[in-house]
Amino acid sequence: MTTQTLAPAAEAPPAVARARRTRRLLLLVALALVAISAVRIVTGATDLTSTGAISAALAAAVPIGLAGLGGLWSERAGVVNIGLEGMMILGTFGGAWGALTFGPWGGVVAGAVFGALGGLLHALATVTFNVDHIVSGVAITLLATGLARYLASFAFTDIGGGPTQSPVVPSLPKWSVPGLGWLAGIEQRGWFLVSDLAGIVRGALTELSALTVIAVILVPVSYLVLWRTAFGLRLRSCGENPKAAESLGVNVYRYKYYGVVISGALAGLGGAFLSIVAASIFREGQTAGRGYIGLATMIFGNWRPGGLASGALLFGYTDALQLRRGSESVHALLLFIAAVLAVIAVFQFRRGHRVVGIVSVALAAGALLWYFTTDQIPVEFVRAMPYVITLVVLALAAQRLRMPAADGQPYRKGEG
Repeated sequence: MTTQTLAPAAEAPPAVARARRTRRLLLLVALALVAISAVRIVTGATDLTSTGAISAALAAAVPIGLAGLGGLWSERAGVVNIGLEGMMILGTFGGAWGALTFGPWGGVVAGAVFGALGGLLHALATVTFNVDHIVSGVAITLLATGLARYLASFAFTDIGGGPTQSPVVPSLPKWSVPGLGWLAGIEQRGWFLVSDLAGIVRGALTELSALTVIAVILVPVSYLVLWRTAFGLRLRSCGENPKAAESLGVNVYRYKYYGVVISGALAGLGGAFLSIVAASIFREGQTAGRGYIGLATMIFGNWRPGGLASGALLFGYTDALQLRRGSESVHALLLFIAAVLAVIAVFQFRRGHRVVGIVSVALAAGALLWYFTTDQIPVEFVRAMPYVITLVVLALAAQRLRMPAADGQPYRKGEG
């Protein structure tokens, strides 16, 4: 009698695995669109998928997404960048000053340069002098707050501004995909799913700031550079195992500097977006914690460009809803949140994660109870909704996160 040895099932090739992930993502997006369209029909909250809401969501997501991309570049090189907020602050000043001095495109460049200088300072402290990454990041944020005010008092006081704000800055051009005007009529019909798609397409492809388009392009570009080039492989190796990278001839210090300086430039671009596009003016406190939220979206996205873009859009969408019939829209959104949490609960139970599943069920039940026992949401909660959503998503996604192995760890050349 012979026995046969069963060979373990071979893993799917990378291309096949990517195709599967893409199909799952598209299926999830389709299901989400169907669910939110059904919620719109049931509740009558037309702003859930209106052109204005989608356009506002994109505008709110861009600075957060750019900050998240900045954090991605830095942490993939092994340096924690809590100073993203400070680099965005430098970008808000640089963007306004550059736009007033050299025109709007000059403001974009100046915002990136000011942010990169903040990144350079962070790299000098953490990479060269081995300062604790958190301490350095907090110090840079505090320094940037005071420095922006000091520079603004010199740059704007004599031209109609002051230390806390600038004059109105020139704006960037806006671009639209031609031939989409006919979608407005379909959107106004209120048809199930079709009208929602019309509103989403119009909001995503019309009246876009040039910097919004650049920010969207930077997401796939970051992926291609970090995961499809030798430069990206060397940079990521510094965040995973710098000693092994050093043994293979990689200049770890140099690549860490590259990552952190690029991180600062991207955060500075986010700041420039706020002062040039979002407000057309520099104001003190303009970033409002978006650098920290960008860091949260990076973690939510599992240190991947596509994931952090999804997190930025999630925050931007909930932030946009509170500005457009906030109480009505957020109240309707409770139904959608309950449905999503129920799906998450089923998924977690199937994977054996009972605690997360039970928490998801409890949150879904709470959302349903809140919806059916109230007619509107308190204004205070409406304002806090984007932050609450971010915290809940981070908590539920925590079990699948994997940070770079050497992220935040001190490194000295020749040691180990």
